[in-house]
Amino acid sequence: MMTRKSGGPAALASLFAGAVLASTAGAASVYTETNSASGNAIQIYQSAADGSLSLAATVSTGGLGTGAGLGNQGALALSDGGRWLYAVNAGSNDISVFAVSGTELTLVDRVASGGTTPISVTVHDQLLYVLNAGDTGNITGFRTSSKGHLQAISNSTRALSSSTAGAAQVSFDHNGDVLVVTEKATNRISTYSIDNDRPTGPVVHASNGMTPFGFAFDRRDTLLVSEAFGGHAKAAALSSYDLDEPGSLEVISGSIPAVQTAACWVVIARYGQYAYVTNTGSGTLTGYRVARSGALTRLSADGVSGVTGGGPTDAAASADGRTLFVLSPSIGQIVEFRVNEDGSLLKLGSTPGAPSTATGVVVR
Repeated sequence: MMTRKSGGPAALASLFAGAVLASTAGAASVYTETNSASGNAIQIYQSAADGSLSLAATVSTGGLGTGAGLGNQGALALSDGGRWLYAVNAGSNDISVFAVSGTELTLVDRVASGGTTPISVTVHDQLLYVLNAGDTGNITGFRTSSKGHLQAISNSTRALSSSTAGAAQVSFDHNGDVLVVTEKATNRISTYSIDNDRPTGPVVHASNGMTPFGFAFDRRDTLLVSEAFGGHAKAAALSSYDLDEPGSLEVISGSIPAVQTAACWVVIARYGQYAYVTNTGSGTLTGYRVARSGALTRLSADGVSGVTGGGPTDAAASADGRTLFVLSPSIGQIVEFRVNEDGSLLKLGSTPGAPSTATGVVVR
């Protein structure tokens, strides 16, 4: 049985005491988590009008990270409207919930994740699902309350397609009818239909390319999945799929080459016009134009839309889709890019402070 972890009144008083105030009122807030084995924490960065960042505050999640890369996308998630921030604690097997008020974060809950090594979390309306990658792996569901607390949903835990799936990400589609999980080790994409808040499945689909990793849905619910191809040099790619229902996953554009190495994370910008993969092995970003049909076209012949100066991992776009914030833990930085009208990227700068273990990026 899953129980809420409070740590007692003294611990609650210490963890919840005072909200953490960031610096620039009205500016976008960018969040990442440290994933430190000695104590996981959320780092809050504030953006200026030109897209540049400054590290404003660090807030404990009350849980533990692993101190190593998670091979994931989606360690952090914001609720609709950005009122709540959810973070996985992969080292202590739980999820932390923060209330977001202006530029303040306050820890309000921490619950067991329903498995081991939670690495990805997704939210739709009052539903939250977490991907647990440890042991045999699973997805598990929770309902969210008006006060931010999470309540485990009975009979919501479902297995992955294999006990050795090597899962990377879980996410709802835009309607909240379907959950998608990418599985790196099996080269599969698993889908689950949602009925009465509980999933049915998985329905298992072969990935078009090897090592399906991160993914995102465009505004028409086209599924865009990065393919790392086992990290082979210049073999990375991006595929797009039509997902009408859980049992139907049809390729639109299959494995369009990035001409770069280890495409792992996907971010969509400028209201779905463009998608970018972060190439951890090349230290670059590759941009693609996304047609109304979901068809993909690489923006540059060499696949280099932007250079981070280190192995990029997670990325997120600003609300207007015109700025990308790219986490590069290997150099301890978040790198900022302006997204031009033609999809080209202009590097605005980089901000130090992210630890080498950092994972996840969301923007509010």
